[in-house]
Amino acid sequence: MKKISHVLVALLLSVALLAGCGGGSGGSAQPSAPPADSSSDSAPSAAPEDAGEQTFRVAYIARAQADSFAAWLANAVREEADKYPNISVDIMDGEASDDKVNSLIENSITNRYDLIIVQPNNGEAQRPYVEQIIAAGIFAITTNARIEGIAGGSSVDADPYMQAAVNAVAALEQVPENANVVVLNGPPGNFHADQRRLSWQTEFFEKRSDVTIVGEQIANWNKDEAMAFMEDWIQANDRIDAIISMNDNMAAGALEAVKDNPKFADILAYGVDGTAEAILLIQEGKMTSTCLQSAYDLAELLLETSNKLLTGQETEINTDIGNPLVTIDNVEQYIEMHKRAGAL
Repeated sequence: MKKISHVLVALLLSVALLAGCGGGSGGSAQPSAPPADSSSDSAPSAAPEDAGEQTFRVAYIARAQADSFAAWLANAVREEADKYPNISVDIMDGEASDDKVNSLIENSITNRYDLIIVQPNNGEAQRPYVEQIIAAGIFAITTNARIEGIAGGSSVDADPYMQAAVNAVAALEQVPENANVVVLNGPPGNFHADQRRLSWQTEFFEKRSDVTIVGEQIANWNKDEAMAFMEDWIQANDRIDAIISMNDNMAAGALEAVKDNPKFADILAYGVDGTAEAILLIQEGKMTSTCLQSAYDLAELLLETSNKLLTGQETEINTDIGNPLVTIDNVEQYIEMHKRAGAL
């Protein structure tokens, strides 16, 4: 009986030893599989054929959705993103507040977006926060307006000096001699606002010393603020010959203030952006000209740039769109542009 017991014990030990050696080729032990929910920052990515194309998360922080151009651009970005199955875009509203924009940037860094696009409310106020994006190892693009001189940052924009210049050069011949004009400015410190005002100064006012500025205010790109300033100016001045505005939204607000006043029936008005509202005002003969800052073109370049950065084709990109002048002579093509895009 003892002999049988010893045999059984020997057999059991043999089975245990065989199980410990496993069945892998060459007799080497196989590592245990990790738990299904385990993760590691250093783990290699799965092969493309196993995992499919990577989806990148992009935060788009708009200056202010109440601003007609900012809203147009945000919508264009959303639509353009649909063409990129590897990119998911979240649109956020900065509400024309530096604190809000900066907070959204900080939250986007914390949430580890792969790329953050910032449309600054005030470039210098956003500069240190965009620098934080890059320091965190996240791609950063500034747009409309770019923030100059950020090492490692990218930008997609237009040339604001030229946007104003195409209007200013036309105005040299259009604005009557000894004219009274009013000027509506964007936020101080904003690259586009400052460069457009500089362009008007250089390309128009320094060449037309006969022209008098009877009113100039910062209206922060805002239609209602511009309308309020214009209401004050027409009370104080019997004659205003031209509205010189750094964007379409403010020009439209100023025109709203004089629309039923026969004294200002022939007033000239200049803007920048080429919004659907401004294009219609030009078609109706109420606005003189604008420079098209195409949100469609900006959105196309923003997504193309994002894709190149995220997929490793480029490490830094700075690029601009064109600056066509829109007048009564060519307005129909821009009406059609907005119709095709569903804006009209």
